Amino acid sequence: MTAVDLRRRFAARAAIIDLDGTLLDTAADLAAAVNAMLLAMGRAALPVEQVASYVGKGVEVLVHRALTLSLDGRVPADSFAPAMRSFDAHYRRENGRHASVYPGVLEGLQAMRDAGLKLAVVTNKPLGFAVPLLADTGLAQYFDLVVGGDTVARKKPDPMPMLHVCAQLGIAPEQVVAIGDSLNDALAARAAGMAVLAVPYGYNEGRDARSLDVDAIVDTLFEASRLIDPL
Repeated sequence: MTAVDLRRRFAARAAIIDLDGTLLDTAADLAAAVNAMLLAMGRAALPVEQVASYVGKGVEVLVHRALTLSLDGRVPADSFAPAMRSFDAHYRRENGRHASVYPGVLEGLQAMRDAGLKLAVVTNKPLGFAVPLLADTGLAQYFDLVVGGDTVARKKPDPMPMLHVCAQLGIAPEQVVAIGDSLNDALAARAAGMAVLAVPYGYNEGRDARSLDVDAIVDTLFEASRLIDPL
């Protein structure tokens, strides 16, 4: 699907929204931490755009990708452990420093709250980074629940974190709309039995959001809010 069909409606009691690449542009923060890690290891820095293409499956995978310059690359454990410690230290400094809220996010979140929807963030970012990032950017107030990449045993694209939200909020999956920017979001939502909307911006590991198995492409979160009929 390549355009919004405003005749298509989604009845829901809640919305689950991705963080990096959907709510916030965090590429500059992530790139700053990755490059500080690489420079400390005597490696060349990477362009922000390249680092952004590695985002999507959590910070551990991001570090592996940055070290191997490959989406599927993995480094040995004895090389990974010190690199991960370095990234973690640098990202604690950089987290939120350059992050910006995407256009339409505030309007969309407010519209969903005004409609009575419960809202949750599900991200593969560790909770210790996600919670302060939402607070620092003024978005925390909109959400009833935040689920990080370390909240449950498995991350997106596994449906476990999506189903965890349903259990915590007491809402059936078929009464939830998921909104994200990547294949991870689409697969997790589909496996959980939720409707899924995708934004065409953000971080999608090189895969155009318009190629995903989703119910609609929405230009902004506010446009997404216009498609949801609260139950």
